[in-house]
Amino acid sequence: MREDQEPLVDVQVGNSRITLLGTAHVSRASAEKVKELLATEEYEAVAVELCPSRYNSLIDPDSLARMDLFRVIREKKVLMVIASLALGAFQQRMAEQFDIEPGAEQREAIKAAHDSHRPVLLIDREIGITLKRVAHNVPWWKRITLFTGLIASIISHEEVSEEEIERLKEGDILETTFAQFAAEQKDLYLPLIDERDQYMAARLLEEVQRDGHENLLAVVGAGHLKGIRSYLEAGVGDPGERIEALDRMPTPSPWPKIIPWVIVVLILAGFGIGFHRSPELGWQMVADWVLINGGLSALGAGIAAAHPLTVVTAFVAAPLTSLNPTVGAGMVTAAAEIYLRKPEVGDFSRLRKDTVNLKGWWKNRVSRTLLVFVLSTLGSAVGTYVAGFRIFDRLAG
Repeated sequence: MREDQEPLVDVQVGNSRITLLGTAHVSRASAEKVKELLATEEYEAVAVELCPSRYNSLIDPDSLARMDLFRVIREKKVLMVIASLALGAFQQRMAEQFDIEPGAEQREAIKAAHDSHRPVLLIDREIGITLKRVAHNVPWWKRITLFTGLIASIISHEEVSEEEIERLKEGDILETTFAQFAAEQKDLYLPLIDERDQYMAARLLEEVQRDGHENLLAVVGAGHLKGIRSYLEAGVGDPGERIEALDRMPTPSPWPKIIPWVIVVLILAGFGIGFHRSPELGWQMVADWVLINGGLSALGAGIAAAHPLTVVTAFVAAPLTSLNPTVGAGMVTAAAEIYLRKPEVGDFSRLRKDTVNLKGWWKNRVSRTLLVFVLSTLGSAVGTYVAGFRIFDRLAG
Protein backbone atom coordinates (compact mmCIF):
# COMPACT_ATOMS: atom_id res chain seq x y z
CA MET A 1 0.00 0.00 0.00
CA ARG A 2 1.35 3.41 -0.91
CA GLU A 3 1.95 5.89 1.88
CA ASP A 4 -0.73 8.47 1.29
CA GLN A 5 -3.66 10.17 2.97
CA GLU A 6 -6.07 8.05 0.95
CA PRO A 7 -5.33 4.29 0.84
CA LEU A 8 -4.00 3.31 -2.58
CA VAL A 9 -3.25 -0.29 -3.60
CA ASP A 10 -1.87 -1.70 -6.86
CA VAL A 11 -2.85 -5.23 -7.88
CA GLN A 12 -1.21 -6.87 -10.90
CA VAL A 13 -3.56 -9.09 -12.92
CA GLY A 14 -1.73 -10.59 -15.91
CA ASN A 15 -0.54 -7.66 -18.00
CA SER A 16 -2.93 -5.26 -16.31
CA ARG A 17 -2.40 -3.08 -13.25
CA ILE A 18 -5.52 -2.30 -11.24
CA THR A 19 -5.12 0.60 -8.83
CA LEU A 20 -7.64 0.57 -5.99
CA LEU A 21 -8.28 3.95 -4.40
CA GLY A 22 -10.03 3.63 -1.05
CA THR A 23 -12.16 6.73 -0.54
CA ALA A 24 -14.39 8.26 2.08
CA HIS A 25 -17.79 9.03 0.57
CA VAL A 26 -18.04 12.26 2.57
CA SER A 27 -14.47 13.48 2.22
CA ARG A 28 -13.30 16.45 0.20
CA ALA A 29 -9.79 14.97 0.38
CA SER A 30 -11.02 11.86 -1.44
CA ALA A 31 -12.51 13.95 -4.24
CA GLU A 32 -9.28 15.91 -4.56
CA LYS A 33 -7.24 12.70 -4.67
CA VAL A 34 -9.39 11.33 -7.49
CA LYS A 35 -8.91 14.58 -9.41
CA GLU A 36 -5.16 14.47 -8.82
CA LEU A 37 -4.75 10.87 -10.00
CA LEU A 38 -6.82 11.33 -13.14
CA ALA A 39 -4.95 14.50 -14.04
CA THR A 40 -1.83 12.37 -14.61
CA GLU A 41 -3.56 10.62 -17.54
CA GLU A 42 -1.87 7.44 -16.34
CA TYR A 43 -5.08 5.44 -16.41
CA GLU A 44 -6.97 4.24 -19.48
CA ALA A 45 -10.29 3.74 -17.73
CA VAL A 46 -11.99 4.56 -14.44
CA ALA A 47 -14.15 2.14 -12.43
CA VAL A 48 -16.56 3.48 -9.82
CA GLU A 49 -18.47 1.85 -6.97
CA LEU A 50 -21.83 2.44 -8.60
CA CYS A 51 -24.54 0.31 -10.17
CA PRO A 52 -26.48 1.55 -13.22
CA SER A 53 -29.45 2.85 -11.20
CA ARG A 54 -27.26 4.71 -8.69
CA TYR A 55 -25.16 6.09 -11.55
CA ASN A 56 -28.27 7.40 -13.29
CA SER A 57 -29.48 8.93 -10.04
CA LEU A 58 -26.11 10.62 -9.55
CA ILE A 59 -25.84 12.15 -13.02
CA ASP A 60 -29.58 12.78 -13.37
CA PRO A 61 -30.89 13.79 -9.93
CA ASP A 62 -34.19 14.93 -11.46
CA SER A 63 -35.04 11.45 -12.76
CA LEU A 64 -37.69 11.08 -10.04
CA ALA A 65 -39.55 13.95 -11.68
CA ARG A 66 -40.29 11.58 -14.57
CA MET A 67 -41.51 8.77 -12.35
CA ASP A 68 -44.66 6.92 -13.44
CA LEU A 69 -46.50 6.71 -10.12
CA PHE A 70 -49.09 4.21 -11.36
CA ARG A 71 -46.32 1.93 -12.63
CA VAL A 72 -44.47 2.11 -9.30
CA ILE A 73 -47.63 1.01 -7.48
CA ARG A 74 -48.57 -1.66 -10.03
CA GLU A 75 -45.08 -3.19 -9.99
CA LYS A 76 -44.96 -3.11 -6.17
CA LYS A 77 -41.92 -0.83 -6.01
CA VAL A 78 -43.38 1.61 -3.49
CA LEU A 79 -41.09 0.55 -0.64
CA MET A 80 -38.03 0.81 -2.91
CA VAL A 81 -38.99 4.36 -3.91
CA ILE A 82 -39.64 5.33 -0.28
CA ALA A 83 -36.24 3.92 0.74
CA SER A 84 -34.57 5.83 -2.11
CA LEU A 85 -36.25 9.08 -1.06
CA ALA A 86 -35.34 8.51 2.57
CA LEU A 87 -31.70 7.84 1.70
CA GLY A 88 -31.69 11.01 -0.39
CA ALA A 89 -33.12 12.92 2.57
CA PHE A 90 -30.29 11.63 4.77
CA GLN A 91 -27.72 12.75 2.20
CA GLN A 92 -29.27 16.20 1.94
CA ARG A 93 -29.46 16.61 5.71
CA MET A 94 -25.80 15.69 6.01
CA ALA A 95 -24.85 18.05 3.17
CA GLU A 96 -26.60 20.95 4.90
CA GLN A 97 -25.05 20.17 8.30
CA PHE A 98 -21.45 19.65 7.18
CA ASP A 99 -21.41 21.41 3.81
CA ILE A 100 -20.31 18.07 2.29
CA GLU A 101 -21.68 16.45 -0.82
CA PRO A 102 -21.74 12.65 -0.38
CA GLY A 103 -20.38 10.83 -3.40
CA ALA A 104 -18.28 13.82 -4.51
CA GLU A 105 -15.34 11.53 -5.32
CA GLN A 106 -17.54 9.45 -7.64
CA ARG A 107 -18.82 12.57 -9.38
CA GLU A 108 -15.25 13.80 -9.78
CA ALA A 109 -14.15 10.47 -11.26
CA ILE A 110 -17.06 10.45 -13.71
CA LYS A 111 -16.51 14.08 -14.74
CA ALA A 112 -12.75 13.66 -15.22
CA ALA A 113 -13.24 10.47 -17.23
CA HIS A 114 -15.85 12.08 -19.48
CA ASP A 115 -13.72 15.21 -19.99
CA SER A 116 -10.75 13.09 -21.09
CA HIS A 117 -12.89 10.67 -23.11
CA ARG A 118 -12.02 7.69 -20.92
CA PRO A 119 -14.58 4.96 -20.26
CA VAL A 120 -16.44 4.87 -16.94
CA LEU A 121 -16.97 1.32 -15.67
CA LEU A 122 -19.86 0.64 -13.28
CA ILE A 123 -18.71 -2.25 -11.10
CA ASP A 124 -21.15 -2.43 -8.19
CA ARG A 125 -24.18 -4.71 -8.09
CA GLU A 126 -27.64 -3.23 -8.59
CA ILE A 127 -28.87 -1.88 -5.27
CA GLY A 128 -32.27 -3.52 -5.75
CA ILE A 129 -30.68 -6.97 -6.03
CA THR A 130 -28.52 -6.31 -2.97
CA LEU A 131 -31.55 -5.27 -0.92
CA LYS A 132 -33.53 -8.30 -2.03
CA ARG A 133 -30.65 -10.61 -1.13
CA VAL A 134 -30.41 -8.88 2.26
CA ALA A 135 -34.15 -9.40 2.78
CA HIS A 136 -33.85 -13.04 1.74
CA ASN A 137 -31.05 -13.60 4.25
CA VAL A 138 -32.91 -12.33 7.30
CA PRO A 139 -36.17 -13.48 8.93
CA TRP A 140 -39.31 -11.44 8.22
CA TRP A 141 -39.38 -9.77 11.64
CA LYS A 142 -35.83 -8.49 11.17
CA ARG A 143 -36.77 -7.10 7.74
CA ILE A 144 -39.44 -4.96 9.41
CA THR A 145 -36.94 -3.82 12.05
CA LEU A 146 -34.36 -2.88 9.43
CA PHE A 147 -36.81 -1.02 7.20
CA THR A 148 -38.44 0.93 10.02
CA GLY A 149 -35.01 1.67 11.48
CA LEU A 150 -33.86 2.93 8.09
CA ILE A 151 -36.84 5.23 7.67
CA ALA A 152 -36.79 6.46 11.28
CA SER A 153 -33.08 7.27 11.29
CA ILE A 154 -32.90 9.11 8.00
CA ILE A 155 -35.98 11.31 8.26
CA SER A 156 -35.09 12.29 11.80
CA HIS A 157 -34.60 15.99 12.55
CA GLU A 158 -31.58 15.17 14.70
CA GLU A 159 -28.16 16.18 13.44
CA VAL A 160 -25.91 13.50 11.99
CA SER A 161 -23.52 12.41 14.74
CA GLU A 162 -19.73 12.35 14.45
CA GLU A 163 -19.92 8.57 14.86
CA GLU A 164 -22.15 8.30 11.77
CA ILE A 165 -19.75 10.50 9.81
CA GLU A 166 -16.84 8.26 10.78
CA ARG A 167 -18.79 5.20 9.62
CA LEU A 168 -19.49 6.94 6.32
CA LYS A 169 -15.74 7.17 5.80
CA GLU A 170 -15.65 3.38 5.63
CA GLY A 171 -18.73 2.64 3.55
CA ASP A 172 -21.68 4.10 1.72
CA ILE A 173 -25.00 5.46 2.97
CA LEU A 174 -26.69 2.07 2.83
CA GLU A 175 -23.93 0.32 4.76
CA THR A 176 -23.88 3.08 7.37
CA THR A 177 -27.56 2.58 8.08
CA PHE A 178 -27.03 -1.13 8.71
CA ALA A 179 -23.54 -0.79 10.19
CA GLN A 180 -24.58 -1.65 13.74
CA PHE A 181 -26.00 -4.96 12.45
CA ALA A 182 -23.84 -5.89 9.47
CA ALA A 183 -20.48 -6.23 11.20
CA GLU A 184 -21.87 -8.62 13.79
CA GLN A 185 -24.39 -10.66 11.82
CA LYS A 186 -23.43 -12.93 8.97
CA ASP A 187 -26.87 -12.79 7.36
CA LEU A 188 -26.37 -9.06 6.69
CA TYR A 189 -22.61 -8.98 6.20
CA LEU A 190 -22.60 -11.48 3.33
CA PRO A 191 -25.03 -9.79 0.90
CA LEU A 192 -24.28 -6.22 1.93
CA ILE A 193 -20.49 -6.28 2.04
CA ASP A 194 -18.75 -9.55 1.18
CA GLU A 195 -20.84 -10.38 -1.90
CA ARG A 196 -20.29 -6.86 -3.22
CA ASP A 197 -16.53 -7.23 -2.69
CA GLN A 198 -16.67 -10.39 -4.79
CA TYR A 199 -18.90 -8.73 -7.37
CA MET A 200 -16.68 -5.68 -7.81
CA ALA A 201 -13.54 -7.83 -8.04
CA ALA A 202 -15.21 -10.00 -10.68
CA ARG A 203 -16.35 -6.95 -12.65
CA LEU A 204 -12.82 -5.52 -12.63
CA LEU A 205 -11.39 -8.84 -13.82
CA GLU A 206 -14.07 -9.06 -16.49
CA GLU A 207 -13.23 -5.58 -17.79
CA VAL A 208 -9.44 -6.12 -18.00
CA GLN A 209 -9.88 -9.52 -19.62
CA ARG A 210 -12.32 -8.21 -22.21
CA ASP A 211 -10.77 -4.84 -23.07
CA GLY A 212 -7.15 -5.40 -22.01
CA HIS A 213 -6.81 -2.19 -19.94
CA GLU A 214 -3.16 -1.99 -18.88
CA ASN A 215 -3.81 0.62 -16.20
CA LEU A 216 -7.20 0.86 -14.53
CA LEU A 217 -8.19 3.07 -11.61
CA ALA A 218 -11.00 1.81 -9.36
CA VAL A 219 -12.58 4.33 -6.98
CA VAL A 220 -14.21 2.37 -4.13
CA GLY A 221 -15.17 2.93 -0.52
CA ALA A 222 -12.30 2.36 1.90
CA GLY A 223 -14.32 -0.32 3.66
CA HIS A 224 -14.32 -2.43 0.48
CA LEU A 225 -10.61 -2.06 -0.27
CA LYS A 226 -9.34 -5.07 1.67
CA GLY A 227 -12.05 -7.42 0.40
CA ILE A 228 -11.72 -6.45 -3.27
CA ARG A 229 -7.94 -6.72 -3.09
CA SER A 230 -8.06 -10.19 -1.58
CA TYR A 231 -10.50 -11.45 -4.22
CA LEU A 232 -8.44 -9.94 -7.04
CA GLU A 233 -5.29 -11.61 -5.75
CA ALA A 234 -6.94 -14.95 -5.02
CA GLY A 235 -9.08 -14.95 -8.16
CA VAL A 236 -12.81 -15.56 -8.47
CA GLY A 237 -12.81 -18.33 -11.07
CA ASP A 238 -14.71 -17.34 -14.19
CA PRO A 239 -15.68 -13.66 -13.61
CA GLY A 240 -18.81 -13.93 -15.77
CA GLU A 241 -20.08 -16.97 -13.89
CA ARG A 242 -19.41 -15.34 -10.52
CA ILE A 243 -21.24 -12.19 -11.57
CA GLU A 244 -24.18 -14.22 -12.84
CA ALA A 245 -24.36 -16.14 -9.56
CA LEU A 246 -24.24 -12.97 -7.46
CA ASP A 247 -26.84 -11.30 -9.70
CA ARG A 248 -29.21 -14.24 -9.37
CA MET A 249 -32.30 -13.42 -7.39
CA PRO A 250 -32.80 -15.74 -4.42
CA THR A 251 -35.54 -18.32 -4.76
CA PRO A 252 -38.49 -16.89 -2.84
CA SER A 253 -40.14 -18.93 -0.15
CA PRO A 254 -43.61 -20.17 -1.20
CA TRP A 255 -45.05 -19.33 2.22
CA PRO A 256 -45.64 -15.58 1.66
CA LYS A 257 -47.89 -16.50 -1.27
CA ILE A 258 -49.57 -19.46 0.42
CA ILE A 259 -50.30 -17.93 3.83
CA PRO A 260 -52.71 -15.19 2.55
CA TRP A 261 -54.80 -17.82 0.76
CA VAL A 262 -54.81 -20.01 3.87
CA ILE A 263 -56.09 -17.03 5.87
CA VAL A 264 -58.81 -16.39 3.27
CA VAL A 265 -59.92 -20.04 3.47
CA LEU A 266 -60.00 -19.90 7.28
CA ILE A 267 -61.98 -16.63 7.30
CA LEU A 268 -64.52 -17.91 4.78
CA ALA A 269 -64.78 -21.18 6.70
CA GLY A 270 -65.45 -19.14 9.85
CA PHE A 271 -68.23 -17.25 8.08
CA GLY A 272 -69.70 -20.53 6.87
CA ILE A 273 -69.69 -22.07 10.34
CA GLY A 274 -71.18 -18.89 11.82
CA PHE A 275 -74.09 -18.76 9.37
CA HIS A 276 -74.61 -22.49 9.82
CA ARG A 277 -75.06 -21.99 13.56
CA SER A 278 -77.33 -18.95 13.15
CA PRO A 279 -77.79 -16.13 10.65
CA GLU A 280 -77.44 -13.65 13.52
CA LEU A 281 -73.98 -14.99 14.45
CA GLY A 282 -72.94 -15.00 10.80
CA TRP A 283 -73.88 -11.36 10.29
CA GLN A 284 -72.14 -10.39 13.52
CA MET A 285 -68.96 -11.94 12.18
CA VAL A 286 -69.33 -10.14 8.84
CA ALA A 287 -69.81 -6.86 10.71
CA ASP A 288 -66.66 -7.54 12.75
CA TRP A 289 -64.72 -8.22 9.56
CA VAL A 290 -65.89 -5.02 7.82
CA LEU A 291 -65.58 -2.70 10.81
CA ILE A 292 -62.17 -3.91 11.99
CA ASN A 293 -60.49 -4.50 8.63
CA GLY A 294 -62.04 -1.51 6.90
CA GLY A 295 -61.68 0.69 9.97
CA LEU A 296 -57.96 0.07 10.43
CA SER A 297 -57.24 0.52 6.74
CA ALA A 298 -59.21 3.78 6.77
CA LEU A 299 -57.27 4.81 9.88
CA GLY A 300 -54.00 4.22 8.02
CA ALA A 301 -55.23 6.31 5.09
CA GLY A 302 -56.32 9.00 7.51
CA ILE A 303 -52.91 9.08 9.20
CA ALA A 304 -51.42 9.58 5.72
CA ALA A 305 -53.74 12.61 5.34
CA ALA A 306 -55.54 11.04 2.40
CA HIS A 307 -58.52 12.72 0.74
CA PRO A 308 -61.74 12.03 2.72
CA LEU A 309 -63.11 9.99 -0.19
CA THR A 310 -59.88 7.94 -0.22
CA VAL A 311 -60.46 7.19 3.46
CA VAL A 312 -63.99 6.02 2.62
CA THR A 313 -62.54 3.95 -0.24
CA ALA A 314 -60.12 2.30 2.19
CA PHE A 315 -62.99 1.39 4.50
CA VAL A 316 -64.99 -0.17 1.65
CA ALA A 317 -62.14 -1.79 -0.25
CA ALA A 318 -60.06 -3.34 2.54
CA PRO A 319 -62.60 -6.01 3.66
CA LEU A 320 -62.97 -7.08 0.01
CA THR A 321 -59.30 -6.96 -1.06
CA SER A 322 -58.30 -8.92 2.05
CA LEU A 323 -60.33 -11.81 0.65
CA ASN A 324 -58.43 -11.57 -2.65
CA PRO A 325 -54.64 -11.62 -2.07
CA THR A 326 -53.96 -10.68 -5.70
CA VAL A 327 -55.23 -7.13 -5.06
CA GLY A 328 -54.06 -5.14 -2.07
CA ALA A 329 -55.97 -2.40 -0.29
CA GLY A 330 -53.08 -0.03 -0.93
CA MET A 331 -53.40 -0.39 -4.70
CA VAL A 332 -57.03 0.70 -4.54
CA THR A 333 -56.49 3.57 -2.10
CA ALA A 334 -53.43 4.90 -3.95
CA ALA A 335 -55.34 4.84 -7.23
CA ALA A 336 -58.20 6.73 -5.57
CA GLU A 337 -55.80 9.29 -4.10
CA ILE A 338 -54.15 9.88 -7.48
CA TYR A 339 -57.57 10.37 -9.10
CA LEU A 340 -58.80 12.72 -6.38
CA ARG A 341 -55.54 14.63 -5.92
CA LYS A 342 -53.61 14.19 -9.13
CA PRO A 343 -49.92 15.04 -8.50
CA GLU A 344 -48.74 18.05 -10.48
CA VAL A 345 -45.44 18.46 -12.29
CA GLY A 346 -44.22 20.62 -9.43
CA ASP A 347 -44.83 17.82 -6.92
CA PHE A 348 -42.47 15.52 -8.83
CA SER A 349 -39.88 18.29 -9.24
CA ARG A 350 -39.93 19.12 -5.53
CA LEU A 351 -40.03 15.50 -4.39
CA ARG A 352 -36.42 15.22 -3.21
CA LYS A 353 -36.52 18.62 -1.53
CA ASP A 354 -39.87 18.07 0.20
CA THR A 355 -38.95 14.66 1.61
CA VAL A 356 -35.90 16.03 3.45
CA ASN A 357 -38.15 16.79 6.43
CA LEU A 358 -40.94 14.72 7.93
CA LYS A 359 -43.65 17.35 7.29
CA GLY A 360 -42.79 17.40 3.60
CA TRP A 361 -43.76 13.74 3.17
CA TRP A 362 -47.36 14.73 3.91
CA LYS A 363 -47.17 18.02 1.98
CA ASN A 364 -46.04 16.62 -1.38
CA ARG A 365 -48.80 14.81 -3.30
CA VAL A 366 -46.44 12.15 -4.66
CA SER A 367 -44.91 11.14 -1.34
CA ARG A 368 -48.31 11.42 0.37
CA THR A 369 -49.74 8.95 -2.17
CA LEU A 370 -46.90 6.55 -1.32
CA LEU A 371 -47.75 6.95 2.38
CA VAL A 372 -51.42 6.29 1.64
CA PHE A 373 -50.43 3.07 -0.09
CA VAL A 374 -48.20 1.86 2.75
CA LEU A 375 -50.33 2.89 5.73
CA SER A 376 -53.66 1.70 4.33
CA THR A 377 -52.03 -1.61 3.38
CA LEU A 378 -50.57 -1.94 6.86
CA GLY A 379 -53.92 -1.10 8.45
CA SER A 380 -55.68 -3.74 6.34
CA ALA A 381 -53.01 -6.35 7.16
CA VAL A 382 -53.34 -5.72 10.90
CA GLY A 383 -57.12 -5.64 10.55
CA THR A 384 -57.13 -9.04 8.83
CA TYR A 385 -55.47 -10.70 11.81
CA VAL A 386 -57.39 -8.77 14.48
CA ALA A 387 -60.72 -9.45 12.77
CA GLY A 388 -59.76 -13.09 12.19
CA PHE A 389 -59.09 -13.63 15.88
CA ARG A 390 -62.33 -11.84 16.72
CA ILE A 391 -64.30 -14.13 14.37
CA PHE A 392 -62.88 -17.30 15.86
CA ASP A 393 -63.32 -15.91 19.35
CA ARG A 394 -67.05 -15.65 18.58
CA LEU A 395 -67.08 -19.23 17.31
CA ALA A 396 -65.29 -20.43 20.45
CA GLY A 397 -67.75 -18.54 22.63
